[in-house]
Amino acid sequence: MVRLIDIQVVRAEALSADSLGNRSVEQPVFGSRGDIVDANGVVLAGTVMRYNITLSPRNAREFDRSTDTGDVTVTVAQAAAEVGAITGQTGDEILQIIAASLAADKDSDYAVVMRAVDVAVFRAIDKLDIPWMYAEKNPGRVYPDGAVAGNLVGFVSSGGEPQAGIELGQDACLASTNGTETYEKGADGVRLPQSTVTTAQAKDGGDIVTTIDADLQWFVQQVLAEQAVATGAAWGNVVVQEVKTGKLVAVADYPSVDPNNVNGTPEADDRGSRAFTSPFEPGSTFKALTTASVLDAGLATPASRVVAPYRYLPPNGANVNDSSNHADLNLTLTGVMIESSNTGMSKFGELLSDQQRYDYMTRFGVGSASESGFLAEESGTLRPYEDWDNQTKYATMFGQGLTTTALQVSSMYQTLANNGVRMPVQLVAGCRHADGTMTDVPGAVGTPVVSAKAARDTADILEMVYQKAWLAKTWAIPGYRVAAKTGTAQMPDGQGGYTKGYLVSVSGFAPADDPQYVVSVSLADPVKLNSSAASAPIFQEVMSQVLKKYRAVPSGATAPALPGTW
Repeated sequence: MVRLIDIQVVRAEALSADSLGNRSVEQPVFGSRGDIVDANGVVLAGTVMRYNITLSPRNAREFDRSTDTGDVTVTVAQAAAEVGAITGQTGDEILQIIAASLAADKDSDYAVVMRAVDVAVFRAIDKLDIPWMYAEKNPGRVYPDGAVAGNLVGFVSSGGEPQAGIELGQDACLASTNGTETYEKGADGVRLPQSTVTTAQAKDGGDIVTTIDADLQWFVQQVLAEQAVATGAAWGNVVVQEVKTGKLVAVADYPSVDPNNVNGTPEADDRGSRAFTSPFEPGSTFKALTTASVLDAGLATPASRVVAPYRYLPPNGANVNDSSNHADLNLTLTGVMIESSNTGMSKFGELLSDQQRYDYMTRFGVGSASESGFLAEESGTLRPYEDWDNQTKYATMFGQGLTTTALQVSSMYQTLANNGVRMPVQLVAGCRHADGTMTDVPGAVGTPVVSAKAARDTADILEMVYQKAWLAKTWAIPGYRVAAKTGTAQMPDGQGGYTKGYLVSVSGFAPADDPQYVVSVSLADPVKLNSSAASAPIFQEVMSQVLKKYRAVPSGATAPALPGTW
């Protein structure tokens, strides 16, 4: 009686706890990682429930199964064969899993048969009713649109850890918190029915809402890939940006990655977005910035005149020349842009002091990463003006001696199109929580860079480039006024010199009389057509689709006629 009282009363609570500890099993309850969606709610990255199929090696023994004709005995080998027929394994492979686990620990109660199977496989195995086989919930990541925006979305590892892109950069929003649950098992190690208790609730992650339009993204990726292949380009990108908001509605890269099959893209550089991470010398598209700076400072007008020689030798010892030999040209500032004259642009650019030009460039965003928050975004290279040598002083006037990303070039043209007001670059609209609230919403206040008149005058000049430069027929979009400029820049070899290849580009906006969208195109080393003629068709096709998709009102007035020569 004393012993009974000691067990049932005096030590009852302690003994009960010890007993529960011996028969209670704790396991995680996985929270669901948040979705990544486009601006219209289309899922770019989502979570589906997957299951890990596991078993208890020490309890793997024959068992009786009820059938319509009575109980039948199922051997371990037969059960293994049944499971293997569903998972794609052989029965011997599953038996080897059991044997290996017991060899390592004769009391092993856990071994994985297969990880991350889908619901159909889980249900088929569950239907076998094998008492020593279990399934663990294991949420898996899926990318319904494959490679569409794969360069932006990024991907996760097989273990669910974010590895790149928005998946990694916005993990603080997307990440879930796992909970825990416990269940009790009998002496044979089998889970007792209805014994599961949740001890800590799992918390799902928030959704990342992007500014991207998935349909347009798909279209732009197709156009870019087709032209890149046709011209033999090493890589390329296209940026489409809203003028009045700074929002990125498409950022396409070639080559790109399908997050469902990351290993299908072997090169690491092709798994991200070079639009953010690969700075380059922008070349002549940068002349629009120099033009706007000179106009804003009141040192020239679109009709101001210079004599542009083939070679210009400034007093400081620099040596500037145009791309092809020509006699002296009597050009206006407009004509300098139409002809894309380095020497003519140098004569206008030197009207500004080095500090003035440097200040304008930094206000346009040169030398600084954008506000997009994209992981590993590069800032490009803009050395302090005090460090410029004599050649760099002039080279920076026409897009050499510095580097920019495709995002920065797009932002420059957004600023010019938006009456001189630079808007923060937006890729992510915010983190949406389960109750519908949004946090981490980016700023939307613009910064004046140049006057509205300087921006408008620069836009008028760019319209003349679009109408009268050598690609006028290639990039024509009937019914709309367009402002655009080409660029051709040598590509660095990574050792302080240049390769024989060129990066060719086109940047512009439309409708020029009421700008709504910027399109910026870059192609690296298109060996079959190594000039801006390679990128111009992409600009024309993408801009045409953008204007049509968003129902931009056609231009109602003709462009101002600005003289290019005198």
